[in-house]
Amino acid sequence: MKYKFITFEGIEGCGKSTQAKNLYDILIQKNIDATITREPGGTLASEKIRAILLDENIEKLETKTEILLNFASRIEHVEKLIKPALRSNKIVICDRFFDSTFVYQGYGFGTDLDVIKNIKDIAIKDFSPDITFLIDIPVEIAFSRIKDRSSNNRYEKLDISFHQRTRDGFIAIAKKNNRIKIIDGTKTINEIAQDINKILEIS
Repeated sequence: MKYKFITFEGIEGCGKSTQAKNLYDILIQKNIDATITREPGGTLASEKIRAILLDENIEKLETKTEILLNFASRIEHVEKLIKPALRSNKIVICDRFFDSTFVYQGYGFGTDLDVIKNIKDIAIKDFSPDITFLIDIPVEIAFSRIKDRSSNNRYEKLDISFHQRTRDGFIAIAKKNNRIKIIDGTKTINEIAQDINKILEIS
């Protein structure tokens, strides 16, 4: 495949995790060596950091703390899982990556994007996905999907204005970056998968 490191992004409830898993299953069925992972998380240390970020028993962290924890998790993830998998010629599929940090902590919580970029440059330098699929849906549809879930985390429970800012943020960064492909998330699961497969040239 042309693309080795593939990421999925989008607001809560957009269906990105479903599409990441679907792509992984397709590649495995085609005997293409692949691994699927997520952020924050992916390694033991990174998953422990994820637990801190999502722990509702912890008072809301300062936004800069969230950024630093996300990139601490990301360093471990990149160095211990993603890069070794790529060196082994595996396709790596990741549910969220640094775009989410720019969007959630930047557009969502208001941190200057240059601050996040500076931290990114220190943490992982120019390491980046080969292609990113942004599963885009209106916030109202996303909310209707997640409102009755019992497993919602602290981010999923934030108000609709926050999620509108994150959607706007994802669209804004996508328009500036050819790496990011906007996919219509209002389509059916199969239709979305077909759109993704077409871009990846998977028959």
